[in-house]
Amino acid sequence: MSTTIDAVATRLNELIETCKDGEEGYRLAAETVKNADLKKMFSNLSMQRRQFAGELQDMVRALDAAPEQSGTTAGAMHRGWMRLRAALTHGEEKAILTECERGEEAAVAQYQAALHDEGIAGELREMLELQAMGVKGAYEQVCEVCRHFGGQ
Repeated sequence: MSTTIDAVATRLNELIETCKDGEEGYRLAAETVKNADLKKMFSNLSMQRRQFAGELQDMVRALDAAPEQSGTTAGAMHRGWMRLRAALTHGEEKAILTECERGEEAAVAQYQAALHDEGIAGELREMLELQAMGVKGAYEQVCEVCRHFGGQ
């Protein structure tokens, strides 16, 4: 595999880890909150990230590379922090939303970095741009809901 293809596969695998972290984080958030609307939002965002990870895994396979299958150690630690914080705050929605907002901010940054990568082109760039729009939309949605819960 050429260096450029290796670099692209590495970048995609980083995004897969980010999506897997988001999928698991949102699944945990959906299980933790009591508010039905939040449960639905978190479940939908978890499914979105699962879909994004699958699309990215397919692209890595198309490069004849091995796709990541799980999230990062940092993501696991973040989910551990979410569990601890939820336990300490008895599943307080605002605290969980704040943690999700932090995770989304990191995901937006990861996608922006990938889109600045010169090796990302053509169909792959188009897919990443669409996913980046979805991630940015999720970030904005979580921020808006977080502000709503902050006002209660």
